[in-house]
Amino acid sequence: MKKIASVCPRNCYSTCTLNVFLENDRIQRVEAHPGNQATSAGTCLKGISYVDRQYASDRIVQPLKKDPQTNEFRPVSWETAFETLVERLQNLRAKLDQKALFYYSASGTKGLLNGVGSHFWKAFGGYTTSYGDLCWPAGLEATRLTLGANKHNVPWDLANSDTIVLWGKNAAETNVQQMKFIDRSRAAGGKLVVIDPRRTVSAQRADLFLQPRPGTDAALALGVCSEIIRRNLINTSFIDQFVKGYDAFKESLDAWTLTRSSQETGCSEAAISALVDLLGKGERVSISPGFGMQRFSNGGQTIRCILSILVILGQLGRPGAGWLYANLQSDIFSSVPDPLCLYPPKKGEGDPSVRVAISTARFGRDLLALSDPPISMLWVERGNPVTQNPETPRVLEAIRKMDFRVVIDQFMTDTAREADLILPAKTLFEQTDLIGAYWHSYIHWKPKIVDPPSGVKTELEIYHELARRLGIESEFSKHVPEPNEASIESYLTDKLAAFPELDVEQLKAGPQLAPGTQEIAFSDCVFPTPSGKIELQSEEAHERWGVSSLPDYTEPFPEQTESSHPLILLTPNSHTRIHSQFENLSLMKKFGEAPCATLSVQDALRLKLVDGDVVRLFNSGGSLELPIKLDFSMKPGCVSIPNGLWIQLGGTVNLFSKGLETDMGHGAAFHNTRVSIEKVNGS
Repeated sequence: MKKIASVCPRNCYSTCTLNVFLENDRIQRVEAHPGNQATSAGTCLKGISYVDRQYASDRIVQPLKKDPQTNEFRPVSWETAFETLVERLQNLRAKLDQKALFYYSASGTKGLLNGVGSHFWKAFGGYTTSYGDLCWPAGLEATRLTLGANKHNVPWDLANSDTIVLWGKNAAETNVQQMKFIDRSRAAGGKLVVIDPRRTVSAQRADLFLQPRPGTDAALALGVCSEIIRRNLINTSFIDQFVKGYDAFKESLDAWTLTRSSQETGCSEAAISALVDLLGKGERVSISPGFGMQRFSNGGQTIRCILSILVILGQLGRPGAGWLYANLQSDIFSSVPDPLCLYPPKKGEGDPSVRVAISTARFGRDLLALSDPPISMLWVERGNPVTQNPETPRVLEAIRKMDFRVVIDQFMTDTAREADLILPAKTLFEQTDLIGAYWHSYIHWKPKIVDPPSGVKTELEIYHELARRLGIESEFSKHVPEPNEASIESYLTDKLAAFPELDVEQLKAGPQLAPGTQEIAFSDCVFPTPSGKIELQSEEAHERWGVSSLPDYTEPFPEQTESSHPLILLTPNSHTRIHSQFENLSLMKKFGEAPCATLSVQDALRLKLVDGDVVRLFNSGGSLELPIKLDFSMKPGCVSIPNGLWIQLGGTVNLFSKGLETDMGHGAAFHNTRVSIEKVNGS
């Protein structure tokens, strides 16, 4: 059996290096590759399911065209698909404007070759696209404003911590490899703190567990900072040498007593005091925040507040200590790094052929409002906006108003169901690419291992054929490889030429750390901010985003009173899917739970509900019927439904969310969402 090194390209924190086992040109199994120190312990359930995904019976393996009379899809040849596309694109260019096409590419899979789409549409003459991101930009921007760069210690250094805080993060289900290093720390006497409205699998291992009201994490952090200062636990020499704005920050904390913090968060004063004890006495403190907290309207400021704890303790730039949000040290191929590359260009800047006009967070609303020209044609790849973008009803309304919709996907997702033409997508095993990461800093060579099914073409093949038929092949080919493995490998090898430390043959055998990787981030105490110091006070934060120059707290639910919709909707990730991917696989159906809404016992008693009752969840955006599951450990006042659920498999949580941006970074404030619950008669 042949063993081939590869990597998982999903938008996932772990980015696991894999060994793929091949026999008779068929993938037999996938295992962890020992060459990645971060992920060698084993793959997650999603990684194990890749064989199931590769050979799934419901995989789309030929173009599908919707019959406008019946709304049913029927298989068509690639010739028919290309003829249809060329006719549509030629009419668009002749009668409207190229910017009447909306090209939406999301992060469902990573790789350098993802860039071929934008090159094609520029060669076509222009297009409209989106800005912002659904995932993590508020936290990226908050970290950039404070530290100057998004990087952190190598994952295995976490074992050297004596105090670890998982703040809004359930690593045991969403970053399983991190738990290995947490366990090593605890075996050596380290303490684990988990802060989460849900008592997660990770929280079961915690030495201290706090359950704040969702959206109030900044209030908790400011109370902690105030108490650290009151007890004189700060690192004065670190602050004097490396921190800008400490005095102003200290003054802003005068009103943040333990009592106020407790009142805002719902955590007891004793629990907050115990947290301060652990943080203040720890010699090597690490905070690993999740991404969910920064998906509130106050998300960026929340991240700045939590990061401030480490700043005043001097717990940065040292082994076993630091801020573990995003490690972009492997992002060596980008000319503009995250999050800056996510922002719309300033007036007069950027490519004039590209209209960057749609906020990802306001996808539906912005599309409906756009004019001169309005959007007539949609092209979607690597994304499922119907399910995953906020305010699903508005997204559907906008998409259905268009004249023609094209979706490239492996499966019949909710977005694919809205298409007029579906083009089958490759899998990770069917095209070579280069992959980075954002937890560790390894660079991976992801090889082509098997040919795609005969009816499947890669995006590169699709774009090349369209370019040829539209007469733009010469312009398009200047920027991308030919659609064959020899050309792709040459193209990727050229990308590596600027980094002599990286060897193609060695990469084919296993991953290599990105050149210049700091195993201990900021160990040189170089902070690339405007002042050259850690900025607790950031003028840029105020000038760019209109927030306070200092970390602060604002209530995320000012307009939504408890009396109108009393329950805060939590939409965590699940161990059986990455957002809306993997949900349909037979293996996941065996290990995952049926869709349900998890509710505290206290709320169930108040609402006269029992476990298993079918309830209607609703707000002004929409409604959903699901059975409830009672949980004694759920924070009262909350209801939890994992995100990523397909409409056709039970209903998406984004029926309830609003098209609202975060306070910085152009992120999506999914979590500013309240719902009501009522029992369905007869359940």
